[in-house]
Amino acid sequence: MPELSFLPDALEAWHAALPQWLGTTVVCIVALIVAVAIAMAIHWLAFKLLRRVARSSQSESDNIVVRRIARPSRYALAALAIVLTSSVFPALENIWEKIGGLVMPALIGWMVLAIMHALVEAMYLSADVEVENNREARRKRTRLAIFNRIATFIIIFIVVGLMLLAIPGVRDIGVTLMASAGLAALAVGAAAQPALKALISGFQMALTEPVIVDDAIIIGGEWGWVEEIRTTYVVVKVWDERRLVVPTSKFLEEIFQNWTKTTAQLMGSVLLFVDPATPLDPIRAKFLEIAGKNERWDGRVRHMQVLELHRDAIEIRFLVTAKDSPTLFDLRCDIREELIQWLAKEMPEAIVRSRLAPVAPLEVLGPPSGEALAQMGSAAPSQ
Repeated sequence: MPELSFLPDALEAWHAALPQWLGTTVVCIVALIVAVAIAMAIHWLAFKLLRRVARSSQSESDNIVVRRIARPSRYALAALAIVLTSSVFPALENIWEKIGGLVMPALIGWMVLAIMHALVEAMYLSADVEVENNREARRKRTRLAIFNRIATFIIIFIVVGLMLLAIPGVRDIGVTLMASAGLAALAVGAAAQPALKALISGFQMALTEPVIVDDAIIIGGEWGWVEEIRTTYVVVKVWDERRLVVPTSKFLEEIFQNWTKTTAQLMGSVLLFVDPATPLDPIRAKFLEIAGKNERWDGRVRHMQVLELHRDAIEIRFLVTAKDSPTLFDLRCDIREELIQWLAKEMPEAIVRSRLAPVAPLEVLGPPSGEALAQMGSAAPSQ
């Protein structure tokens, strides 16, 4: 068995170095804790002052910005404290070099996202959709929402890429892929085609604006309002509170109806069928009265037209206008209901009826003549 005479010397050397190593580690940990505590105290004092200043301001935007950046800035100050401490202690510097490539891109990306979201939310406040004519405000909110999501995707993509490049093994794989860029480009392009198409469609939706939030549309045979526009899909709220999830490309490649493309004001019609012998002037006067006193009518158009004369009825169309599609729908229902009730009460003869011509009895017409009987006999089929 070989001699192990060197073990006591090694243990003695390690035992002699242990107090020095342990003392250095304790000092590094204490210095790190103190530095982070000082950074947290500075953050608390600074944001206490910023919140007070924001509350004293009349603008809500200041409160939004302060609230959004409070959390990421806390961790950013803690990372700054660690960087400053590691520059003094070489042991901490070695550790920070290994994790800094992952931590710093994440913190910077988080801070950039917080600032961007704060600015977008602050700009939302200037686009008030509660006003009566809110199309410009809806356009602004739609653009902000789409660009915000696209920018968020790009920032996260860049941050994740930088974090992966900080890992030596992943970086080596990336260099290998770049060496075979031809095959890699084909593979990545084929796999990312749906995502790139959706991203480009999102840009087109923001620039061309075929629809914006709260537009009244008819798509796929369903009528509803655009509730939310995402990068890859659009959520349509149907009148019965169902939700349609429609791909963004459908609004760029297929035909659909947008009732509020230029303005929210709309014109609608109410159809009514009355007896051909009905006088029309009383109906016209009653319609003008009903539309004029209804608070949903916007005062622009109220007109009665005779469209067709059928065999058993006259087809009448009443045109009315309202400020938006939901109001117009309710207005049309109100006018239709009141006209039907008024006709049933005041002009029941105007209600369409099916008529049957009376047939004279045989004794009134008299018996058939001999000539008629001869004709009837000649017309009878031969046996």
